[in-house]
Amino acid sequence: MLSAYCPTHLLEKSLARLLYSLCFYLLTPVIVLRLLWRGRRAPAYRRRWNERFGFVPRIPAGKRVIWVHSVSVGETLAAVPLIRELQRHHPEALLAVTTMTPTGSARVESVFGDGVYHVYAPYDLPCAVTRFLCRVHPDLLVIMETELWPNLVHGCAKHDIPVVVANGRLSQKSADGYRKFSALTRPMLEALSAVAVQHWDDGERFLSLGLGEGQLEVTGNIKFDLNLDRALRLRAETLRAQLRGEDARPVLLAASTHRGEDEVILEAFAELLQRFPSLLLVLVPRHPERFDEVAALCRRRGFSLVRRSAASVPGAGEQILLGDTMGELLLLFGACDIAFVGGSLVPVGGHNLIEPAAWEIPVLSGPHLFNFSEVSRLLLEAEGMAVCDDAAALEEQVAALLASPERAARMGAAAKSVAEKNRGALARLIALIERQLSSR
Repeated sequence: MLSAYCPTHLLEKSLARLLYSLCFYLLTPVIVLRLLWRGRRAPAYRRRWNERFGFVPRIPAGKRVIWVHSVSVGETLAAVPLIRELQRHHPEALLAVTTMTPTGSARVESVFGDGVYHVYAPYDLPCAVTRFLCRVHPDLLVIMETELWPNLVHGCAKHDIPVVVANGRLSQKSADGYRKFSALTRPMLEALSAVAVQHWDDGERFLSLGLGEGQLEVTGNIKFDLNLDRALRLRAETLRAQLRGEDARPVLLAASTHRGEDEVILEAFAELLQRFPSLLLVLVPRHPERFDEVAALCRRRGFSLVRRSAASVPGAGEQILLGDTMGELLLLFGACDIAFVGGSLVPVGGHNLIEPAAWEIPVLSGPHLFNFSEVSRLLLEAEGMAVCDDAAALEEQVAALLASPERAARMGAAAKSVAEKNRGALARLIALIERQLSSR
């Protein structure tokens, strides 16, 4: 077997990354056109392009910088408690927080304001990565979940910057995809300092791709370390009373929905109104560029609708509240009676099931759950969650819970129990990061 330091092996790795980089350069015009296309509906995609190519404000050399990268809103929300803990442990350090999407960027700005250095992460072009690293001078990079890029990892290794994958997860589908490009994947994994995974299944997939056992640590899912503080609970209680109104109408939340799911949810909702005419649906699309599209869909289907952005409370005659604001989903989970979590009726892989569970809310989902396979397994085993394959199944589950408050309470309590029992991953992750920082 060839050593990792064999010249032939090194040449193969270099050639693979060279070809990858060449393809990325050739595709750059297509990427820019895609940004322009997405910018038609979401103008934020047209802004701050310089950051995506590494032209970011310089941080003075000599200042300790801890870089945390999260792709979009979901990863950013998971990173918030981690960033706050790192700020508490290292008040002298500057936290550099990067995202790839405008929604993730907006979330960073709304939570931290000027308390962190925030820009978009560079594209995985050698020139952009080098330019970024030379301007930011990070002492450590923490990548949330599995946003792995060959040139970024190589650039950090070249500049002697440890890279930690935090809250890592790797589905079998993703692992199979990485395996097809093993000439890129294996050296990239070898260059990582540590990988903190959510579950042993994730770890075994990383090992099968070439990660060393000494690089792996199972820390659990930090999304379980959710903090529902007193101020948030009071706001949720107030909103819940407003939504329910004088007649205590039940509230069904459909969260983080994607195109193709809203139609299914509205079909189920129409049937539910026959039995529960006062039921209020709170519908929250995952992407803000779809807010107007979903509002129009609801009206075409004959539903009366108000928008959360209008700051009006749904009256007795309004059937749907469209959640068209950013950063309020956790609050809305605390104000509903039943929660359906989207990205699961279509093959997206599901979204955060832990947030409704932490609120002691019965959790419903579609069948596509590969992004939350372990969380969904725990919730299903505890009977804190049910899977609905289609509109009929969703209608059946919601109707059963509305007809039996005792059943809904048991399901919510079981979901909360799962959320409480699996806390502690954040402390283990911080300990791992501290070991990496102390070795600098």
